[in-house]
Amino acid sequence: MMTNARNWRVAIGGVAAGTAAVLGFTGLTGASASADPVLPMPPTPVTITQTVTVAPEAAAANAAPAAQPASVPVAGQVAAVPQAVAPAVPAAAPETLVPAASGTLADYFKDKGVKMEPQKAAGFTALNLVLPMPRGWSVVPDPNVPDAFTVLADRLGGDGLYTSNAQLKVYQLVGEFDPKEAITHGYLDSQELFNWQATDASMADFGGFPSSLIEGTYRENDMTLNTSRRHVIVASGPDHYLVSLYVTTAANQVVATADATDAIVNGFRVSSPTAAPAPAPAPAPAAAPPADASVPAAVPAATPLGAVPAQQR
Repeated sequence: MMTNARNWRVAIGGVAAGTAAVLGFTGLTGASASADPVLPMPPTPVTITQTVTVAPEAAAANAAPAAQPASVPVAGQVAAVPQAVAPAVPAAAPETLVPAASGTLADYFKDKGVKMEPQKAAGFTALNLVLPMPRGWSVVPDPNVPDAFTVLADRLGGDGLYTSNAQLKVYQLVGEFDPKEAITHGYLDSQELFNWQATDASMADFGGFPSSLIEGTYRENDMTLNTSRRHVIVASGPDHYLVSLYVTTAANQVVATADATDAIVNGFRVSSPTAAPAPAPAPAPAAAPPADASVPAAVPAATPLGAVPAQQR
């Protein structure tokens, strides 16, 4: 969480940097024939160096092929100069969202006639949720958090006045709406807090879904609280869900709880179990072993680790 002592670092949406690939072409030197008459030496072709900037997605497709052994031309022949590779077209810049001037997410959905149906952690399978639990924190029932999906609280630290906590809420959104338009209202619930002072904000996608993240401080019960609040609108099959994570601590406990709150904020993940997995890249063809070499046994591929589900009450 953010104060002058330590700030949460936020990934601001933007264009990923292009990858530079340098393709070099070197001329080949001719060789003299051993028989008379002696033919003149062929000219050495000019060395050509070309810098090509490509988008990250196209880097693999436009990478230079593996170098082949150069063959020396016989006398009287001229080595061919490879053709230059045309630069790839950079990927288009991502869409820039403009924050709405008024109306919280709840206000937006109400105006659109969209119902917000709160979900409970027990038996919930519509989304894959990962919510790290730091040492000393535990799941707690909290009647002061309406529509809570899961609430984590620091049971060891604190100043005796305020308990650092993480609140996760999940709503199924029933009705028609534009997720990109809806998420532009994601800052407003925080900006309406008493004496709100923002320290960072972003509307970059989160896990490929529309998202808003805002961080800052506000006043409550004569205390200054530091908070990070993320909203994500997730599509799962034909349904849409609003997932909201609020991580809050007392301003005078920011340094003491920094490791725990950073772990929750940076380790939080949400995905759809119905989303098609990205296709695996085709394996590179293996080089043929020498005739007298023995072929080692195949090594089984590593099994990816599954996501740890959110703690349930």
